[in-house]
Amino acid sequence: MKLPKLLFLLLVGLTIFVGYSCQPGSGSGTAANELKIDYEKYTLDNGLDVILHKDDSDPIVAVAILFHVGSNREKPGRTGFAHFFEHMLFQNSENVGKGNFFKIIEDNGGDFNGGTWQDGTIYFEVIPKDALEKILWMESDRMGFMINTVTDPVLQNEKQVVKNEKRQRVDNQPYGHTNYVIDKALYPEGHPYNWQVIGSLEDLEAATIEDVKEFYEKWYGPNNATMVIAGDIDFEEVKGMVDKYFAEIPAKEEVELIEAQPAVVAETTKLMHEDNFAQLPELSMIWPTVEDGHPDAYALSYLAELLYDGKRAPFYKEVVEKQKLAPSTSAYNSSMEIAGDFTLRIRANADVDLDTVLAAVQTSFANFETNGIDDKDMERIKNAQEKDFYSGISSLLFKSFQMVQYNEFRGSPDKLEDEIKAILAVTKDDVMRVYNAYIKDKPHIMTSFVPKGKPELAVEGSAIANVVEEPIVVGAEAPPLPEN
Repeated sequence: MKLPKLLFLLLVGLTIFVGYSCQPGSGSGTAANELKIDYEKYTLDNGLDVILHKDDSDPIVAVAILFHVGSNREKPGRTGFAHFFEHMLFQNSENVGKGNFFKIIEDNGGDFNGGTWQDGTIYFEVIPKDALEKILWMESDRMGFMINTVTDPVLQNEKQVVKNEKRQRVDNQPYGHTNYVIDKALYPEGHPYNWQVIGSLEDLEAATIEDVKEFYEKWYGPNNATMVIAGDIDFEEVKGMVDKYFAEIPAKEEVELIEAQPAVVAETTKLMHEDNFAQLPELSMIWPTVEDGHPDAYALSYLAELLYDGKRAPFYKEVVEKQKLAPSTSAYNSSMEIAGDFTLRIRANADVDLDTVLAAVQTSFANFETNGIDDKDMERIKNAQEKDFYSGISSLLFKSFQMVQYNEFRGSPDKLEDEIKAILAVTKDDVMRVYNAYIKDKPHIMTSFVPKGKPELAVEGSAIANVVEEPIVVGAEAPPLPEN
């Protein structure tokens, strides 16, 4: 499973492991020169999966805890809760105390953060190894003992924090509503990817203490999480710490796996939005594809890079070099837990009519079909895919991210070995097959985001997208409430 993009913004640093002798309790051995990351995995009685990985190249430790709860576990009308809890779990817990999570880690010279996406929520720290026990104590406290610190004043104040984040990152950003428009069109009402991770202002405002506690009790149990501890550690010593701090946390109700729900687009839908902040017209085209782990996901990733990456790519040659409609193009396949999509995006030059861009895209596809895939380009993309994979395990923290996600979403960190094999096994025939199966002449979603006052730049026949924009009213928000 490829990491969500937000996780790749972190620092890169340490070691890649290739070829080794297995530790007891880790996966089966492989031949020399094949990828193998040494680890030991075990499960506490309460269901918490624990993965230990030793890397003593530096006296530091990375801790990553992934709760298998993202926005896809929310209910319509109660969206944004997973992201809301990402905030709340940093604020307070019964024994650590308000604000101390930040202070203790910073005082120990550590780094920390968290992230929420459609499929999960992750928290992580990188700290000197002598601070590990304190970190595990704090992590166990917020896993098992934070909900009683959420009072109504805390809830109301945190609502304002999240609402302001939405205003800054979505409402007042150029093209900030793009994903909202796409997801509403691509996924039907009730589909877990129909709404945004940050949720809607209406749902946040309507959330009650009872709603919050219900969500926490269902999803934030040790039996719905994986913890990776990686770095300069002694396994037996760390096992004692884990048992001391986490074994007492009770398991919560059993969580059912969520089934794949691929999007189905019956006919091409064209939508447009006059963006208050955009200066340039932008065309996006989105086709439904496959979920994470599906064999076709690998070839779709190759297809995206072959279409746009490099001066020999058909989109670059036609849109950028020949017609000079845009400075660049982009394409990518995103395969998530239960569905996937293939996106082509072109932010055109000022005042370029997006109908012209669309015609150039169609010409690019025709050229791709006529010219096929050059062996040199295929080899270049394969090398880039391999490099990207190893970059994803190039640091202690990144290895922790990969192990925690492959365990939670694929069942074992060993699935990393299968991932690189699947990446390197893609052929030109695979790429052309998925192009014909998912892209060529297939219904899709098309969005035109144009500067305010320039609707004529949108693709002809586009309907106006239903974008909810909050009215700006000075003094509308109540002042913060006292929390104690």
